[in-house]
Amino acid sequence: MSAYAIVKTGGKQYKVAVGDVVEVEKLEGAPGTEHTFPAILVVDGSEVTTDADALAKVSVTGKVVEQTKGPKIRIHKFKNKTGYHKRQGHRQKLTRVEVTGINQ
Repeated sequence: MSAYAIVKTGGKQYKVAVGDVVEVEKLEGAPGTEHTFPAILVVDGSEVTTDADALAKVSVTGKVVEQTKGPKIRIHKFKNKTGYHKRQGHRQKLTRVEVTGINQ
C-alpha cells in the first residue's frame, strides 16, 4: 500500500497520495507553479504519523494544473405574503492541483 496524507487547505481537509489530482478552493498561481500544503496526518504502510513535531518536517507538494469554476448554484430567497423574491447565483472558483510528492 502506498503512502498518503491528509492535508488542509481552504478550510477543508483532503486525502491525497502522489499522483492524485484534487480540486481545492482557489489558490493563487498560474498553471505549473508549485504549492506546499501542511500535513495533518501521514500514513505510510502500517506507520501512522500524527505527532505535531514530526508533521512539522513533512511537506506535501503539488503543482497547479488549471484554474476552474465549480457548478452554478442558484439561490432563491422568498418571504410569504410580502412579494419579496431575490434570485442570486454563485460559482466557486477552484484550482485543480496534482500532488507531486510527500516528503518526510
